Amino acid sequence: MSLKNYLVSRRRVVDKALHAFLPKASVKPPTIHKAMRYSLFAGGKRLRPILCLAAAEACGGRLENALPLACAVECVHTYSLIHDDLPCMDNDDFRRGKPTCHKVFGEGIAVLAGDALLTLAFEVLGKAEGSPRYGMPALLRELAAAAGSRWLIAGQVADLEGEGKKTSARQLRFIHECKTAALLTASIRLGAMSANAPEKKLEDLTAFGKALGLAFQIIDDILDVTQTSAKLGKSAGKDVSAQKATYPSVFGLERSSREADRLTKAAHAALESFGEKGATLWALADFLLKRNY
Repeated sequence: MSLKNYLVSRRRVVDKALHAFLPKASVKPPTIHKAMRYSLFAGGKRLRPILCLAAAEACGGRLENALPLACAVECVHTYSLIHDDLPCMDNDDFRRGKPTCHKVFGEGIAVLAGDALLTLAFEVLGKAEGSPRYGMPALLRELAAAAGSRWLIAGQVADLEGEGKKTSARQLRFIHECKTAALLTASIRLGAMSANAPEKKLEDLTAFGKALGLAFQIIDDILDVTQTSAKLGKSAGKDVSAQKATYPSVFGLERSSREADRLTKAAHAALESFGEKGATLWALADFLLKRNY
């Protein structure tokens, strides 16, 4: 299967599962369920759940075992985007090419929609079966830690506190590792855990995820200053106007591009032990490096 067909196929699988896991829009109170569905089905790439499924497949796992974990991660990711876009945070009017949740439903409902998706993530994760090496407690800890105050939220806090300030390379890496790479790495680890991956395989995929997550965010930073809002599906140039700490603002575009390339090669190297079974993950890393949206 070509990578393009793989992405389309896995996105359909994830979307179908998400539709089943979410309450219908008519369930009382309908406003909150409409808001949750509006943001979740606004046209995202489904990168994190696809990586979760690909990691499971690379470890010889079954798609159906990884699917609840993949969907749980996407719920957490979408919650974080809803909250990031709020006026008190990054204050963005567009996400995935559509008006942001608070622009359509108001700030109060947007906050609650994010809260509800975060909570739903653990309800969905609870539908997973686990594996002999990684039972439900391990799966819960994995997602909770990645979404908590030491990783995803830590990154957002550091991002907010760094606005308009001179940022060191060390602090910039901390922001990117926490805000982006942690949840992306957890997605991959959860897929491997669903497949009962041996410790060495899990370690290799963790290294892959960390390198890939940083490369992904660097490319995002580059695209923010090189692409249009129409191409990105969100407001281009927001990082510059908000004086955020980004790789281009600290290192410049050329050095940032070289760093993204170096990290992608590191991600590839981490897959060496998988041989042909890591081909899809390898191709995904290349795709993310060369994307233009």
